[in-house]
Amino acid sequence: MRIAVLFLLLGLLSSCRRTALPKAVPIAEDGALSLTLATFNVRYENPEEGDWRAWPNRIDRVVRSMRTIDPDLFGVQEARHGQAADLRASLPDYDFHGVGRDDGKREGEYAAIFFRRDRFEKLDGGTFWLSDHPEKAGSMTWGNSFPRVASWLRLADRASGQNFHVFNTHWDHRNQFSREMAAPLLAERIDARVAADEPVILLGDFNATEGNPAVDYFTGKSVTLAGKPRTPWKHALIDTYQALHPGVKNRRTLHFWEGHRSGWAKVDHILVSRGAHIEAADIRVEASRQLQPSDHFPVWAKVRWP
Repeated sequence: MRIAVLFLLLGLLSSCRRTALPKAVPIAEDGALSLTLATFNVRYENPEEGDWRAWPNRIDRVVRSMRTIDPDLFGVQEARHGQAADLRASLPDYDFHGVGRDDGKREGEYAAIFFRRDRFEKLDGGTFWLSDHPEKAGSMTWGNSFPRVASWLRLADRASGQNFHVFNTHWDHRNQFSREMAAPLLAERIDARVAADEPVILLGDFNATEGNPAVDYFTGKSVTLAGKPRTPWKHALIDTYQALHPGVKNRRTLHFWEGHRSGWAKVDHILVSRGAHIEAADIRVEASRQLQPSDHFPVWAKVRWP
């Protein structure tokens, strides 16, 4: 009987060891929140695209890009359920948050967030639809062709002790009115959820470049959205790429499988709350057209809040 009890206890201890989270390693003695961020439209799995553009032939390139950037958290857009499952299986050190945009479950593309499971604790999270009915899955009221969503998380950083919010979104690719309605809705949700002293991260494929009023609204500019003048947003964010590379002309991220960044079509953005120090920001481009993992380039940034 004593031997049986001993084996039972050993089994329980082994189980505890397997499920216990690894100990966080402090990243800064002063408690600063330092993060490497990325946003990546991974291109939906399209059965009409074969050869090097087919999803089974490029999943390894997508994973390699993320491993090279080595983000603490990142947002993806356009991932269908099978693609999201492939990425989760290929990146087991990341936790996952997201739902299909068509039904709030598995149908349609995901605007999902991956975050390191050994570093962050999920405090809260959700998804809302960019429409007049944000809580209704699949809702579309602003003229867009497909449902558009934003996913969000409130995370606790075990290394620094700071809490922060991250939002990931994918706006409509054709309808400017939809984009101009999405911007204030997102801002209102951020205002309602985020404490004044907590950092905010906004990732996404906005299908709009710098200079578009829907994008400029987030950076604190006076704009007109959907025919309504808007005063500067009180929680204006910093465009991480623009902060370090204001004079760079070739900043294209949507390259349509051409594999070069010539042009202004930077539609993928990483915005962060003020008070952050932007240590680095760039667009990752592979060496040749056939090595590109998507028709978008991933965008990344390193930021630090004291």
